[in-house]
Amino acid sequence: QVQLVESGGGLVQPGGSLRLSCAASGSIFGINDMGWSRQAPGKERELVAAITSGGSTNYADSVKGRFTISRDNAKNTVTLQMNSLKPEDTAVYYCNANVRHSSWSLPRDYWGQGTQVIVSS
Repeated sequence: QVQLVESGGGLVQPGGSLRLSCAASGSIFGINDMGWSRQAPGKERELVAAITSGGSTNYADSVKGRFTISRDNAKNTVTLQMNSLKPEDTAVYYCNANVRHSSWSLPRDYWGQGTQVIVSS
């Protein structure tokens, strides 16, 4: 009953910027942590950035200082601003959210379908 839809991926030159957005919809009472992960061909999926409902953030060492995660609790959205992009940032980026469906139920994790980011000259 919850869907996450990513947008904003594409092709960008090294040193360029992209902003990824993710919107959650469906049966949502509230959302705990939200985050972005990525997976390059032949590599394991890795967590890139996460943000709590209170706004605390955490980043992978490889993107610190370059990426910024933010959220809008009223709109159930999360964004990832990516600056100074490098070829090694090329991957499919996935949005995820830990969703509460009621005031009493345990939360569940959801993932979007992913959006492709290619950093190349």
